[in-house]
Amino acid sequence: MSAAKVSVNKSQAVRNYIKAHPRAKNATIAEALRKDGVEVNTAYVANVKHKKKAARRTKSSKKKRRQGAGAAPQGKFNYPRHSLDKVLRIPKGILEQNAGKECTVRDAARFLSIKYSGPFSSEISSAIKFGLLERPSTGKVAVSDLAKQILRPQESGDELKGLRDAVLKAPVLSDVYNHYRGENLPGDEFFGHALADKFGIPRDKVSEFSAVFTETLQKAKLLEEHNDKFRVVDFSAEPVSATGQSAQLKKLGKSVTVDANDSCFVMMPFAKPHGDYYSTIYEPAISKAGLRPVRADNEIFGAGKIMDQVWSGIASAKVLVAEMTTKNANVFYELGLAHALKKPVVLVSSNEEDVPFDLQHIRVIYYDVNDPFWGQKLLEKVAENILSAIQDPEEAIFKGMPEGGTG
Repeated sequence: MSAAKVSVNKSQAVRNYIKAHPRAKNATIAEALRKDGVEVNTAYVANVKHKKKAARRTKSSKKKRRQGAGAAPQGKFNYPRHSLDKVLRIPKGILEQNAGKECTVRDAARFLSIKYSGPFSSEISSAIKFGLLERPSTGKVAVSDLAKQILRPQESGDELKGLRDAVLKAPVLSDVYNHYRGENLPGDEFFGHALADKFGIPRDKVSEFSAVFTETLQKAKLLEEHNDKFRVVDFSAEPVSATGQSAQLKKLGKSVTVDANDSCFVMMPFAKPHGDYYSTIYEPAISKAGLRPVRADNEIFGAGKIMDQVWSGIASAKVLVAEMTTKNANVFYELGLAHALKKPVVLVSSNEEDVPFDLQHIRVIYYDVNDPFWGQKLLEKVAENILSAIQDPEEAIFKGMPEGGTG
């Protein structure tokens, strides 16, 4: 036997003994191995231990360098890393090449005439996150009913509804959608900051996530262009009652503390039809969020101490709501007071032209009265944005225009 082979066997014998007896001292290890015919001394054992520790440190250091500062560990992404449009090819291939029967992941790759590899496994993971594939057993995948609804619709509207349901199933992506639904997406820089700070997307993956998010919403027809901006369409999978709470509202409610005496001051026109929205939309939305709704009564504007009451209502409010439709002068005056006090304000409008240019970089809820469900959608969204403004006031506080316009 060569000297190298003997050395390898000796070091392996030491490592095996250490593994079985991790607390054994060097002298004990050397003595025990010599009894078994392995000639080693305490110095040799100490050297093997040192090399083992050094190897562990090197491996740990390499892993940290791979991950980078703020990067997510490899394979630890809880959101789909591919767009909905791209991953639909997997269930489509299984339906066309295997009659929709369950198959191995390797077979799924073969049906698409592509190489079975790590990237394809990642694509499989994305399809599962969208709810397009299921795992009936280890190593196998099956086409879900949702994928069949999209790819082989039985009725008009099945495909679009299926695509939108897939968006709502996707982890993180659905959270971002629900956060911005009914609003314009912010500019790239501000959107990137929100993805990293609010939704925990690793900064080195923000561009990837943003592309997947945009492409997926476009596939599901959930993005519309308005004045060179993208507005997220408010698609509600299930209607929520005036007293019930959506999953998004429940989630926000758990992360926000609201006191029984906390109020929400509403700034809005009194003329019909918008004046009627207070009792039908804003008052129940505020109550739903757990706050006390407050509005200056119509007659107050003729009273001598109107401004004292308005000022008191604004100053004492935890958060405010501003209905900006029609560009009402009183509303904008009160909004100016709220901004001077650095109060978080939930902005609402049915018309983008009614929102001043220097406010368009703040989150604004846009509603469409031609949508048959607009009232219930707006009620739910206002309630959510009230809690979101309490959770993250920076999103709802006027700071003046950022550099470069609307961002």
